[in-house]
Amino acid sequence: MTATTYRFIQYCCIYLYPTGINAKAKTIMLFMLRNLPSPFSIVVLAAVIAGLMISCKRTPADLPKSVAISTEFNVASTCSELYMTAKHDLQGKEYLYVAAKEGGLKIYDLSNNPKLKKTVSLSQLDSLEVMNLTQSGNYLFLALGNHFGTGLQSPGMAIIDVSDPVNPIVKSIWKDPTKISGAAIVEVDGNYAYLGAMRSGLVIFDISDKTAPVVESVFVPSTTYPDPNPDLTKFNARGMTVNEDLLYLCYDAGGLRVIDITDKQNPVEVGNYVNPAMSGKPRAYNNIVVDDTLAYVAVDYCGMEVLNIKDPANIQLVDWWNPWRCETNALNWFVSDGHSNEIVFDKLHKLVFMATGKSDMDVVDVHDPKQLATRFEYGGVNNGIGTWGLSIYKDNIYLSYICNALSWPFPSNWTGVRILKYEVY
Repeated sequence: MTATTYRFIQYCCIYLYPTGINAKAKTIMLFMLRNLPSPFSIVVLAAVIAGLMISCKRTPADLPKSVAISTEFNVASTCSELYMTAKHDLQGKEYLYVAAKEGGLKIYDLSNNPKLKKTVSLSQLDSLEVMNLTQSGNYLFLALGNHFGTGLQSPGMAIIDVSDPVNPIVKSIWKDPTKISGAAIVEVDGNYAYLGAMRSGLVIFDISDKTAPVVESVFVPSTTYPDPNPDLTKFNARGMTVNEDLLYLCYDAGGLRVIDITDKQNPVEVGNYVNPAMSGKPRAYNNIVVDDTLAYVAVDYCGMEVLNIKDPANIQLVDWWNPWRCETNALNWFVSDGHSNEIVFDKLHKLVFMATGKSDMDVVDVHDPKQLATRFEYGGVNNGIGTWGLSIYKDNIYLSYICNALSWPFPSNWTGVRILKYEVY
């Protein structure tokens, strides 16, 4: 075998297989025509390559997956206005929307250096703090109502028209003055919105008319699972995702709940899960993303669980990314080097990004969900700041930091958004 032929076969085996042959077909044909001595050799080489494509097949764990992350901008706030989470406009406009808690909704122009263009203040939002947000079309949906500490507020939701981001229009505000719990998350699917109202449970809205959302139902999951004598303050609707007729709800100490929302007026719990290794110790199921039959769940000081959710009534643990060894002591929550919260799944590269509190951000490779691998750690436990929120748009990461004067779960003396750029090799 000539050196040229060997290098060609090596190229096919090492570089071509992971990316597929279609994009390289023209290159291969040109190479063969220019470098191989005869039609017979072409036939033989084709057969050899076909075998090599099988024998040299790489397993997911072998795939090269280096992640490079760099800081582009720091968008600073003050500790009187915590930047909880930030999301890029999904319509392609160069604007960033920030749930700024006491500071209301902040809208930044990203066309050059980030510049604050508009604030929707609490006075425009029935004095309810902005804890989270999501976008559907030209509308922002805000989860309203502080759920931190002792200054709890009523749960609420606002719908904001951002067709023109520098001139946002408040279309409607809903709140439940009979409850004091705040709200942690809002998700939208079609003509329905789903509000995670912490201990007040799940609120389902018909949002066909953006000026007058209608409550279809309020669903509070059982608090007797997994413990028969629970601390009710720790059962909170914190994170969720909707997948067709099922809603996956992170219910804090109540674990993961799977809720059938086919009938919006009568949601039914059809599955639940908690990690048995944490029996008798604090649990905190915070946020979730779903990919087909797998769920990636941010479980606070316990890192991330990968769950097989194919059968909601029989959810199984696939693997557990647990770098802080939460199960070793019931008091680890107070001293953990990390607290996983908001989570994003990069489907193309099979990477999970997590805001991890004191550890800032961790990136986990999930090509093989049974063999998780940490690919990147951004920030660190000794920088004196900690994260809460995270979102991704194209190749930018928006990582939100909050202030916390207490030593637990993590101290932090800076709040704002770090805009990062990432590349995968």
